[in-house]
Amino acid sequence: QVQLVESGGGLVQAGGSLRLSCAASGRTFNTYTMAWFRQAPGKEREFVAGITWSGGRTYYADSAKGRFTISRDNAKNTVYLQMNSLKPEDTAVYYCAAGPIPYGRISAWSYEYDYWGQGTQVTVSS
Repeated sequence: QVQLVESGGGLVQAGGSLRLSCAASGRTFNTYTMAWFRQAPGKEREFVAGITWSGGRTYYADSAKGRFTISRDNAKNTVYLQMNSLKPEDTAVYYCAAGPIPYGRISAWSYEYDYWGQGTQVTVSS
């Protein structure tokens, strides 16, 4: 069992930065692939970034490449999402997710993640 709690969201102007954190509880945290998803009003939840259990590989949605960086600290049971050059279209609720995905894969499909946080709101003003 893994419980996830996100923090770090808020209101920022376009071009600004935010760092989201996701604190996990559970002894098996360091065996899970971790990911960030987001959901804007009226839209489906979409994959943003993922990282393997070791932190050795990452994968980004095209919308996040070059602007966002996902990282994890297994000693602290925490995964991060550094977001730079934010745009109004990045406005959404951001969710942290954990999944026991085998073979070191990173999945962009939400159904492959078993555990979810409650979400943190990110609002980017123009």
